[in-house]
Formats: sequence, C-alpha cells, structure tokens
Amino acid sequence: MDKSWMHSDRRSKAYEFGVEAFLNFAVENLLTTTHIRCPCVKCVHLKFFGVGIIRDHVYFNGIDQTYKNWTFHGEPWEATTNASRKVEEDDGHGRYSFVSEEIDMDDNDFGDFGSDPYEFANVIGVGDQPVYPGCRKYTKLSTLVKLYNLKAKHGMSDVCFTELLILQGDLLPEGNTIPTSMYEAKKTLCALGLSYEKMHACPNDCILYRKEYEDSTNCPTCGISRWKEGKDSILKEGVPAKVVWYFPPIPRFKRMFQSHETAKSLTWHAARKSIDGQMSHPADSPS
Repeated sequence: MDKSWMHSDRRSKAYEFGVEAFLNFAVENLLTTTHIRCPCVKCVHLKFFGVGIIRDHVYFNGIDQTYKNWTFHGEPWEATTNASRKVEEDDGHGRYSFVSEEIDMDDNDFGDFGSDPYEFANVIGVGDQPVYPGCRKYTKLSTLVKLYNLKAKHGMSDVCFTELLILQGDLLPEGNTIPTSMYEAKKTLCALGLSYEKMHACPNDCILYRKEYEDSTNCPTCGISRWKEGKDSILKEGVPAKVVWYFPPIPRFKRMFQSHETAKSLTWHAARKSIDGQMSHPADSPS
C-alpha cells in the first residue's frame, strides 16, 4: 500500500485520499469504528477514538510519520515478529539488560504501557534502527537511554533536555532518529513498561502517607507536618515535604519473563534442587 501521502501537505488531495484509505484499511481489518488507536502526533497510538475523531486528529495534528508499518491497525509486520524473537533469544547481557540497568526515570509517568507484548516488541523493533544512517555503535533506543540516564544523573530540566535533543539532531547527519522533544523521548521510554509511583513520606522516614495515613497532615509518630515549609516559615499546603518513589516489581517481572533465557535464570534456584539429598548449593537449603 502506498504510504507516501503521510509526508504530503495536509491540505493536499493526496493527504486527503491517503487518510480515507488508511481509515478504510483500519476498519476493514479491525472490524470496528469505535475503538481504534489514534495515529496522530499527539496521541501516538495511546488513545482510542471513533473514526470521525481520528480523522479530525490526523488532519489537525498530523499523522505520526514514523509509523511506517500499521501494526496497530491490522497490518502484519515481519519486524515485530523478529523483535519478539530477539527478546526471547536475549541472553540477559544484551540490549534488554542494558535498558534495565541504564534507565532512571525521574519525571511524571505517562502510565504503564507495557501490558501489550506486541507494543513492547514494536518499541524494540523501532529502537533497533541506527541513530543515523551508517552508524553501527548506537541504535535509536540505546542513544535515547544513554541521554535520559545523563539527564537523571545530573538533574537536567525538561526544557534543557529538549534543547539538548534538538542540538543533537542538528549535529548528527541528516536522517537521524533522535526525538525532537522531551515528550517524544518519554513516550518511547514509557512504552518499555518502566512505571513507578510517587508517595508522600514523613521527612524523618517514620511513615508513608498511604492506606490509613492517606489523609493525614501530620506524622503520627514524630508530629512533623506533611507539607513543605516555605522561606517565610509558612506551610505550603499541598506541597509534600518528602516524596519517595516506588517501582512496582510485577511489570518488571513481566518484562523479564518475556525472555526465555532470562526466565530460565529467574527460576534456576527453584528448578536446581539436588536430587541426591545432599546440599551442594544454598538453593538446596530452606534458608
């Protein structure tokens, strides 16, 4: 199917005919007109709408031009299968472990987009693209993870990080795959399923303001206020004095068990029990 219209002027007939052809293709393959992923540059396949709303979004916002294989709208994609196979064959020391070791999310999460294994494979497949044509050392994903880790390590602001991405894009050869904004970069990383939760905490680490303490304004142990104190010694109600981050393990376990080799390592202690009744490894001991 001709997809050159995606790069055409949105006011042109080619774009108009292309949008209609895309919507017809999606409806025919998904057999629905009410729950279709929106491919516009703002929704980037994360929101579901009817055909009419999607048509408006694609016209007003433009379509995501990196969406070359319409996998979310019924088109089979060999690269997705290859990406899934690579995840399964990963030995635990390659790209998969690199992401888990390097990334350090430090801003508001967009939610857990890691529940769909095909979406994860799609991200890995797109991330395998070289950061610029001919580059063999870095892929789009590895470059983005390195840059984001640098941002988290040195406390770089979102505005500064966006300007860094723009500068990197200008410095690299034409055709590079560097995102042009913090928003695009975070969408890519959040699709990996590295979600987290922020919780208010007592400044003295006595309690977390959750469950029975969720509505408390003072710590029941030391009595310190939950809220931050300003320079004028006035409490800023609604601004927590301390916030801790909780990284839910279940989404990470799901990611780890998607690889056969990693899953084998994770279950090794349970599967490696001795059969001769002798303890040859701590795995053989209840302790």
